[in-house]
Amino acid sequence: MPSLPLQSPARFVPPFAVSFANVAGDSDVVSAANPLPVAAAPATAPAVLAGSVNASGVLGPFQPVAGRPVMLSLAGTWAGQVKVMRSTDGGTTKQPLTALGQAYGTYVANIYEPVWEEGEIGASLYLDITLSSGSISYRMGQ
Repeated sequence: MPSLPLQSPARFVPPFAVSFANVAGDSDVVSAANPLPVAAAPATAPAVLAGSVNASGVLGPFQPVAGRPVMLSLAGTWAGQVKVMRSTDGGTTKQPLTALGQAYGTYVANIYEPVWEEGEIGASLYLDITLSSGSISYRMGQ
């Protein structure tokens, strides 16, 4: 078989570029003037909310970084309820979490799992702990 140089079938080069959907849903080509819309990761993680309690109370605030999962660990021998609460006014008003209109973020047993992903800068989370017996160790972090 003879060796032939590769040739383009036409006198043009088809453009290939990375693009993304803009606010209107149209495709925008990535360029120096139109970079990919990304968010920079924070330089430091927020301070962890951690400790142990043997009485009911509200603990916090935990200041989550927006767009990253919040991990909650509950451990110990205890009976009661732990409810994750959210505030956007520095803790003056605390609201329970909901998902699809249903209560969310209420726990009655030991866990270690992602419990929330905050979308608003400046929002804070709290733990509303109601113990009927025992003691609980908690840790909320990212």
